[in-house]
Amino acid sequence: MLKKVVMIGAITLLFLGVPLMGNAFAQTPAATPPAADTGDTAFMLISAALVLLMTPGLAFFYGGFVRSRNILNTLMMSFVLMAIVGVSWILWGYSLSFAPGLPFIGGLQWLGLNGVGLEITDYLKGSNPPEVLSYAGTIPHQGFMIYQAMFAIITPALISGAIAERMSFRAYCLFVVLWSTFIYAPLDHMVWAKGGFLGLYGGLGALDFAGGTVVHISSGVSALVAAIVLGPRKTHPDRLSPPHNVPFILLGAGLLWFGWFGFNAGSALTLASGTSGNLVTNVATTAFVSTNTSAAAGALMWLILESVLRGKPTAVGAATGAVAGLVGITPAAGFVTPLSAILIGFITAFVCFYAISFKHKLQIDDALDTFPVHGIGGTVGAILTAVFATTQVNGGGKDGVLRGNFGELGVELVAIAIAYAIAGVGTWIILKVIDATVGLRVKEEAELQGLDINEHGEEGYNSEFGDRPT
Repeated sequence: MLKKVVMIGAITLLFLGVPLMGNAFAQTPAATPPAADTGDTAFMLISAALVLLMTPGLAFFYGGFVRSRNILNTLMMSFVLMAIVGVSWILWGYSLSFAPGLPFIGGLQWLGLNGVGLEITDYLKGSNPPEVLSYAGTIPHQGFMIYQAMFAIITPALISGAIAERMSFRAYCLFVVLWSTFIYAPLDHMVWAKGGFLGLYGGLGALDFAGGTVVHISSGVSALVAAIVLGPRKTHPDRLSPPHNVPFILLGAGLLWFGWFGFNAGSALTLASGTSGNLVTNVATTAFVSTNTSAAAGALMWLILESVLRGKPTAVGAATGAVAGLVGITPAAGFVTPLSAILIGFITAFVCFYAISFKHKLQIDDALDTFPVHGIGGTVGAILTAVFATTQVNGGGKDGVLRGNFGELGVELVAIAIAYAIAGVGTWIILKVIDATVGLRVKEEAELQGLDINEHGEEGYNSEFGDRPT
């Protein structure tokens, strides 16, 4: 009898237990990949949009300087970058820049965004250094990719200021494709990619928070080489015209200043706070404050210099000084204090002011002063980063000279020298190849008549108000 009761009880428990166990297994959640942080993702997408806005901002900044017969061509030399690089970055630019590969160039595994999805981590797993598993651990991989695309778009656009009013638009478009591939991508990889020769992810440890070396030095040096190879405008230096639209210059500078917050603060890649020792840090906020502070200091220094040396402060000077301050702070934005940002803005604007004067003495036709502002400004900013950087505001960075790390200055100088060499030699080769194939310059008659009508078949203004040649 007892055996029957035990057996019946065991059978009952079995029938009841199987469904219960099934429910338990059904309710156990499957392993899911970690989700992106919505706040950080929103921040990075907005920052990417701000950086893209800088390209039409640059177009208006440059466009105000040239003669009215070349306004559309100058605007297009920036605007077309959003089309060309917007496609090439997806097809091969991002892979060459950020895929794990060699110390000097990325691999080919991410061509066409193959394997680049919405994952937030582990997409760098298996490459050195092993502890780095992603570029931004709280946002989708494609979010990081599109943010970096905006840097790749505006960088070659900066070069257009040196070659304005005389380069064939077809040659320029070909130049952009080649320059983005063979100059920008290797420098980008060396400084910012995992395993890059110069950067913080297993490299020499050069500090470049948002592009002093990658963006400004590379474009500035390339602009100088392009101006020399292309030769001066037919009106240089005896028949140069003043800026045809100063309000455009101020509008462009304002848009650049506004967009630069995405450029620099966005380079923190997160809104989250951190710690450095016993100090609380927030790198995005630090970079935002430094950006505005240095821009203001640069504009103020330029106005002071003009008032003292030339008698009157100018609107063009205010705009140029602000841009110089923005260039100078770019490599340092997330590594320095606000007081250091003031000094960086002052010093960069001061040096750029005299660099423009020196350029005029050399009679190099860098039409819109790209090298004196971006090349020299980026160089000064990189050096000052090594001087003022402190881990008190960014535990992921390094201390600079003022905090006893004199070796960092040597690292920055090496990075600057490599950037000069790659940009200078590479640009010269690219331009010579283009000149030997499709040609670089428009014909003299077209240059004098204006590039708008000859290169694009349209005019920016009614001819009644234009500066048509006599």
